[in-house]
Amino acid sequence: MKHYSDDFKIKIIELVKIGRSISDLSREYNIPTSTIATWNRYYKNNESFRFNDTFSDTEKELIALKKENKHLKMENDILKQSALIMGQKGK
Repeated sequence: MKHYSDDFKIKIIELVKIGRSISDLSREYNIPTSTIATWNRYYKNNESFRFNDTFSDTEKELIALKKENKHLKMENDILKQSALIMGQKGK
């Protein structure tokens, strides 16, 4: 049985938190999806755990930028859909 360090587990779960799929991470890092899902459940339920303590400032900035980018894309999609709906009502 392969053992993973806590730091490694945390980095994988942080990638899940920013939107990477468990199946993609499983393929990329050769980790069973069930293992990643178990880590994800554990760290979600353990609110006292602090993910960002294991990341460098550059990694923290990258994570924050990816989260912001994901949020902005979602807002952009909502605005596009709203514009389409408003355009259809005007006809």
